[in-house]
Amino acid sequence: VVAQFCIIVNNAGILVVYLIIIGDVMSGSLKHMGVMDQLIGHGEWDNRRLLILFVLVVFLSPLCALEKIDSLSLSSAASVGLAVVFVAVSCMIAVVKLVEGKLAAPRMGPDFSSRAAILDLLVVIPIMTNAYICHFNVQPIYNELKEKTPRNMYNVGRISTVLCVVVYALTAISGYLLFGVDTESDVLTNFDKDLGIKFSTVLNYIVRIGYIIHLVLVFPVVHFSLRQTVDSLVFGELAPHSRKRMLSLTVVLLALIYLGSTMIPNIWMAFKFTGATTGLALGFMFPALVALRLDKEGECLGRGERLLSLGMLGLAIVVSVVGVVGNVYSLRSKSE
Repeated sequence: VVAQFCIIVNNAGILVVYLIIIGDVMSGSLKHMGVMDQLIGHGEWDNRRLLILFVLVVFLSPLCALEKIDSLSLSSAASVGLAVVFVAVSCMIAVVKLVEGKLAAPRMGPDFSSRAAILDLLVVIPIMTNAYICHFNVQPIYNELKEKTPRNMYNVGRISTVLCVVVYALTAISGYLLFGVDTESDVLTNFDKDLGIKFSTVLNYIVRIGYIIHLVLVFPVVHFSLRQTVDSLVFGELAPHSRKRMLSLTVVLLALIYLGSTMIPNIWMAFKFTGATTGLALGFMFPALVALRLDKEGECLGRGERLLSLGMLGLAIVVSVVGVVGNVYSLRSKSE
C-alpha cells in the first residue's frame, strides 16, 4: 500500500509538472513570452488555464483513454525522437555560438552567496531523481515484450538508462552554456529571445513546440501507471476489468491533475517535494529493501550486493531528510 501511494503521488506530481511546462511555454510566464503571444499576439487564446484545458481535452484525453500500454508504443517512440531533436538543436546552437565566440564563460561552481541559494543546492539531488523514476512501468512493459525473458528486460532497462543520461546531460550542458545564470528551472522558457545566430526565431519555435509535443506524447505513458495503481488500490487487484470504470478513473484523474497545475506556481516547487519523498522512495529505498528482503528469504546476496543495498538505503534516507527540511525551510523563508 505504501508503494502504491508513492507511485500515485509521484506520477500525479510529474503529470502536474508536464501541464505547468505546457502552460508556461505556450502562454508565457512573468519573465518570458509564450509561443501563442509571439505567434498571434495577446488575447483570450493566450490564457494559461484555457490553453492547458484545451490541450488536456483535445490531445491528452484520447491518448489517456487507451487501455493497454502497448497502444502507446508509437507515441512513445515519437516522443523519444522529439527529445533527441530538442537536444540536437540545443547542442547545435551552443556549438555555433561557441565557434563564433558569442558564449560568455559560465560560472563553474555553486552559488553560496545567500541562504536561499544554499537551500536550492541541497535539493538538487532529490530533484534529479525525478528523471530516473520509471520502476512502476517495468512490469507492464515486460508483459508486452514479444520474448519475455529477464535478459531482454535488462537490455531494455540499460538502453533506456543510457539514453536518458545522454539526453539529460546534453540538455543541461547546452542550456547552461546558452543562458548561464539566467537559466530557468524550465529551460524551455528561455527560448523566447534572439539567440544571436541565423534563423534564431525558427529554431526557438522548433525547440519549444517540438518539446511540447514530446510532453503530450509522454503524458499518457505516466498516466497509465497512475490509473492502474489507483484502480488496484481502490477496487482491488482481483476486480474484473471494466471499460466504464477505466474511463471514469481517467476523467477524475485528469480533472485533479488539471486542478493541481492551476494551483502550483512552478515546476521547481513540484519537483522538490516529489523528488525528496516519493522519488527517492521508489528509486532507491524500495529496491534496496526488496533486495535485503530477498536475502533473508534465501536468495543469497553477495557481500558487495548487501553493502550496496544498505548504502543505497542509508543514502536515500539522508538525502530525503535533507531535501524535505530544505524545502520546508525554503517555504518558510519565502512566506516571511
